[in-house]
Amino acid sequence: MKSKVERQLARERENKEKRASAIKPIAQNRRALFEYEIEEKLEAGLVLVGTEVKSLRHGQASLADGYVALEKGEAYLLDVNIAPYAAGSYNNPDPKRKRKLLLNRRELDRLGTKLAKLGATCIPLSLYFKGPFVKAQIAIVTGKKKYDKRETIKRRESDRETRAAIKANRR
Repeated sequence: MKSKVERQLARERENKEKRASAIKPIAQNRRALFEYEIEEKLEAGLVLVGTEVKSLRHGQASLADGYVALEKGEAYLLDVNIAPYAAGSYNNPDPKRKRKLLLNRRELDRLGTKLAKLGATCIPLSLYFKGPFVKAQIAIVTGKKKYDKRETIKRRESDRETRAAIKANRR
């Protein structure tokens, strides 16, 4: 039989593990879901320097023009803007510098073959904290045609009208 103190310590350990595994969103690329057809999603760690993590904790990131490039067997995140930390010093890193993505060799090889085979692109979908670490959700995507975008808009509008009709019937 566990004592009261042991039970409380076990509860505190469980709570700490839950907080550590909690996902806290930083930034999302919502336009990507409209512009591209998503083939596959991956999670990658991010190599950050200096005050970039503090800036991300304040939610100062933009994924709008970002993309992933493979160079010399490594994946890099390019054109993602992480604003300089306001309380940082004179040696804040460049906001649009290239940042290395942490993927294992198998994931890098699969990413390279899919990009070459499909003629696709790899873009970041979101940045988030997973415990103390910054992670990027990246996706292999192909561009949508204009008629696909129109169909997406029609589907969204019909879903909205359906929800409104259901809500009106409930009253």
